[in-house]
Amino acid sequence: MALYGSKAIRGHGIPEAMEQILVNESNIKPSITLLKPISSAIAIGTGGPFGAEGPIIATGGALGSTLGQLFKVTANERKIILAAGATAGMSAIFGTPIAAIFLAIELLLFEFSPRSILPVALACITGAAGHHLLFESGPVFTMPDVAIPSNLALGIYSFMGIFIGFLSLGITKIVYWVEDLFEELPIHWMWWPAPGGLAVGAIGFYAPHTLGVGYDNITGILSGTWPLTLVLSLCIFKFLSWAIALGSGTSGGTLAPLLTMGGAAGAVIGMFILKVFPEAGINIPLAALIGMSAMFAGASRAYLTSIVFALEATMQSHALLPLLGACTGAYIVSFFLMENTIMTEKIARRGVPTPDSFEPDILQKLSVAAVISDTETVINANTTLSEIRGWLGSANIKDTNFIVVNNQGDYAGIIKLTDIYNNNLDENSTLQGIISAKPNIAISNTDTLRRAVEQMSKSGVEILPVLAEDRVIGVLTYKDIINAYGGYIEKSEFAHTRISLKRQRIKMLIKGKRLIDFNSDN
Repeated sequence: MALYGSKAIRGHGIPEAMEQILVNESNIKPSITLLKPISSAIAIGTGGPFGAEGPIIATGGALGSTLGQLFKVTANERKIILAAGATAGMSAIFGTPIAAIFLAIELLLFEFSPRSILPVALACITGAAGHHLLFESGPVFTMPDVAIPSNLALGIYSFMGIFIGFLSLGITKIVYWVEDLFEELPIHWMWWPAPGGLAVGAIGFYAPHTLGVGYDNITGILSGTWPLTLVLSLCIFKFLSWAIALGSGTSGGTLAPLLTMGGAAGAVIGMFILKVFPEAGINIPLAALIGMSAMFAGASRAYLTSIVFALEATMQSHALLPLLGACTGAYIVSFFLMENTIMTEKIARRGVPTPDSFEPDILQKLSVAAVISDTETVINANTTLSEIRGWLGSANIKDTNFIVVNNQGDYAGIIKLTDIYNNNLDENSTLQGIISAKPNIAISNTDTLRRAVEQMSKSGVEILPVLAEDRVIGVLTYKDIINAYGGYIEKSEFAHTRISLKRQRIKMLIKGKRLIDFNSDN
C-alpha cells in the first residue's frame, strides 16, 4: 500500500500531517483516508505494538483535508478543517475532547484564535459524543482514587518528571537511530517492515503483553497491583518492540506506547522510592499516571495536552498538581536538551521548520497612532502642478504617493508622482482637478497595523492617510510598519538568543565542558 498508494501511511502519521500543514497548504492526498486506517488495522491487528490513536488522527486529518479540497476554501480554512477531523478522531478514541483541542493548538494549528478553536471544539464535542455512544461514558483508564498529595510527595513527583524527561529524550533519540539503521539496509524500503515484524514477533513470543495496542496494559499499570518484574519487563520489551517496528516504517501510532512506557517507568520509580523512603508518601498508581503524562510531555512537548489528557482519561482531579509539576520538569529537560521532538524530528530532517511558540501577531497589537510619522507629503488640493513640481525639485522628495487635503484639512484623496509629472496635463491645473473622485483608501488612527497592511495590499499603495474624525493627522508608510516590526523582531531575537545560549551551556555542562560567551559580562 505504501509503494503503490502513498508513502505517507508509513510511521505514525502526525509528522506527515504537520508537514502538509506547514508546506503544502494542508493538502493531503484523499487516498490516505482509506490507506491509513487499513494499513494500521493490518499492522496492529497482527500484533504491531502501536496505538490506534495516531492512525485515527491521521485519518481524520486526511478526511478533513479532502473535504477542504472539495469545497472552495482558503488554505487557512482547510487547515482548520484538517485539525477538526484529526482531533475529532482522538476525541472519539479516548473521550477526551479538551485534550484534543489542546493537541490541535500545540501540534497542528500553531495558533489560538476564535476562528480556529470554535470549529475544532465542535468537532471534538461530536467525537466525544460518538465515544460515549459506542463505548462508555466513564474514564478510559480506570484507576484507584488518589488523595491530595503532601508537599513532600509533590516535590518528589516533580523530580520524577525531570527523570522521565531524560528518559523521553533517550527514547526519541533511539527511535530515530533505529530508523537510520533501517535506512542503511541494502534492500528497498518496502521490505523494511518484514525484519521489523520479525523482531516484534520474537519479542512478543517471550513477552506477549507487548503485542497490540496494549490499553489493558495501561489500566493494569495504573492499578498499582502489578509486580515489579512484570512492570519492568513491559517497559523494556514494549520499548524495544515499538522502536524497531516504528523505525521500520510500519503504520502505527505513538501515543499508547509512550503512555505504556511512561506509566511503567513511573511505577518502577515509585516502587523504588517507597522501598528506600517509605515515609515519602508516594502513591504507586499516581506515580504511574504522572510517568505516563511526563513521558508524552517530554517526547512531544505537547505540554498542556499531556496534563489535560491524563486528567480526562482517568478523571482524577487530585492528580492535577503532581501532573503539573512532573510535566513541567519533563518539558524543561526536553526543551533545553532536545532540538526537535518525536513529532518534529522527521520533518526537521527534510528542512521543514516547526513553530515552537505561539506569540501574538505584533501587527495586531500595535495601533496606527503609535507608529505614524510626521511627513511633508500632505498637499493642499488647490496647489497647482507648477507649484508642486517646483517644490518637489527643490525639496528632493523621494515619495511616490502624496496625500491631498482640502482647505479644511479633510482628506481628499491620493495622487501619484507619475500623475504630477504627466506632460499631458496643464501645469496650471490644481490637484483637485486631477483627483477625479475621493478614493476609499485611508486608515483610522485607532486601527491596527495589521489592518493597515491589509489595506495597502488590497489597494496597491505604499502610503496611507491617517484619519481622525475625517481629518488627516498624519500618514503611514510601509517603512513605518517595517521599522515597528523590526524593533519587535530585534527584541524577540535577543530573547531567543539568550535561550539558545542557555541550551548550549546546559549541554556543555552535561558533557563537562565550558561555553565562553563574549557578549556576556559574566
